[in-house]
Amino acid sequence: MRVSEYMEQAELFKGVVALIEDANTIAICAHTSPDGDAIGSGLALAEVIRTAWPGKRVTNLLADKDPVPRIYRFLPGSDTFVHAADYDVTPDLFICVDLSQMSRLADAEKFCARAHHVAVLDHHPSGERFWEAGVVRPDAAATGVIISEFCLHSSRVLTPTIAQNLLCAIVTDTGRFQYQNADSEAFETASMLVEAGASPAEVALNVYQSDRLAYVHLAARVLARIQTFAEGRIAYSFATAEDIAQAGVTLDELDGLIDLVRCIEGTKLAFFLKEVDGGKVRGNLRSKCDLDVSGIAREMGGGGHRAAAGFTATGTVDEVRAIVLPKLCALFDGDAAFSSAPKADVRGASR
Repeated sequence: MRVSEYMEQAELFKGVVALIEDANTIAICAHTSPDGDAIGSGLALAEVIRTAWPGKRVTNLLADKDPVPRIYRFLPGSDTFVHAADYDVTPDLFICVDLSQMSRLADAEKFCARAHHVAVLDHHPSGERFWEAGVVRPDAAATGVIISEFCLHSSRVLTPTIAQNLLCAIVTDTGRFQYQNADSEAFETASMLVEAGASPAEVALNVYQSDRLAYVHLAARVLARIQTFAEGRIAYSFATAEDIAQAGVTLDELDGLIDLVRCIEGTKLAFFLKEVDGGKVRGNLRSKCDLDVSGIAREMGGGGHRAAAGFTATGTVDEVRAIVLPKLCALFDGDAAFSSAPKADVRGASR
């Protein structure tokens, strides 16, 4: 960011600080099916508030019924989360972390709606504003970057545990600094966090080097199914509910499967579907170029970033693929870099 942008962000932080100072009970919650940025940023913000404003009653909420994903349970404070369904307080302040669309709060949405005040710290493109103060910066690599800067603005105390949570947030949302969002601000922030006591090796060990054998066997099945469309520019695979049950893995373990699909040489977009309970399918979309997949995710009721987005839809894998795959192919029709290429043939895409 330029100096003027830092100054503008600092002014926005003041609004968040004012709400924190006036609150006694504070709830912090990220989006449903939280990832590393959501978990790490929420935990770090809670510790920042407890450090800078002792005596505040701060609760980290999980938006849905699922536990903290296994790979993030090494993070300091991960055992303190409370399921929103078990929370019975009307908080003075509700802080949304890593989301700026209230509908993605799931079970926690009602607490946000009835809280006395609401703040948002996020890096996703925002929907209709429902908060009084906050920072929403889609140009930030991760919400963890914004929370790091909020920490410096408010308490200026960057403990090793705050740093560890924030480093995990940034590492995971930049794909180990491999995604297009890995900019100089992300690297500078990560360097500061490591200097404060965060361990990149511990993040790597727990998040990327601790797969269960059952997951690896399922991953092999997903790899074997990969197909390409649009003349090799789209890579696709899927996992059925039967696959998941037979492998004995949990849904949160499947988050890394999209990255296996993404690795195919020559592809520009990656698309992965997995069946979940209730006759629904979760979709993951990734872009390895300048094409924006977030619009398609929003059309399907989800959201995300230009290069990484997701959604949950009703139907089978085949039904959802039949809807989404043509939309992905159409992205090439409207992009100058690919406009001279023949239109994609999406036949043969069945399971």
